[in-house]
Amino acid sequence: MRSFTDGPRGPTSYPQAIATDTPITSTAITFSTLDGAELRGDLIAPADLDVAHVAGVVVTHPHPQYGGDRFHPVVDAIARRAATAGLAALRFDFRSDFDDGRGERLDVLAAADRLRAEVADDAPIVLAGYSFGAAMALSATTGESPVDAAALALVAPPFAMFGEPPAPGHGGPTLALVPERDQFGPPDAVRAVVDGWADGIGSSTTVEVVDDADHFLMGAAADVGERVVDWIVTAISR
Repeated sequence: MRSFTDGPRGPTSYPQAIATDTPITSTAITFSTLDGAELRGDLIAPADLDVAHVAGVVVTHPHPQYGGDRFHPVVDAIARRAATAGLAALRFDFRSDFDDGRGERLDVLAAADRLRAEVADDAPIVLAGYSFGAAMALSATTGESPVDAAALALVAPPFAMFGEPPAPGHGGPTLALVPERDQFGPPDAVRAVVDGWADGIGSSTTVEVVDDADHFLMGAAADVGERVVDWIVTAISR
């Protein structure tokens, strides 16, 4: 069992995003993908709640080639807030050998399977990603053997960097939380993508704006974590 102060490169490498008195635990885990990549992650959950009876949230991090990892403040904020809200969160590092999104999609699938093994069979699984992680979370709901996600939360999705991002394939509600001054997917660009998604998909997508913030969300991690998890709790309670 790991605490949030353990490890040479653990969460204390970043400022703590959310202050809370609710006891939570973080357990270091490893798991494998379908193509044999070995991944490391943390299962974060309320200390006084049986994880097997709660919903699960897979949290994905920014681009690994630009310093993104599972300890990023925004990822940390979402995972911690999820645990304090009574959910089980799994954050993980993408594979060490970057695969231009192909293998990283498999990483998300493996993380969802690993988290599902920790919760009840009928517990909802939610995907929540930031930046590159948002793109991978979206991709994981489409294509071969997609994640049957109950909800999808996309933080600062870099839609301006893609030709035509796929519409979500899970059929459930989607949140796009977009920084007001995002360099890689400003609100108007994200709204245009959502409007262009298939009938019945775009209508289930909510676009919200993080005021006075750019793509990197400096100083906004706590607010983002709270907004994302509050939306998730509402979405899976409907």
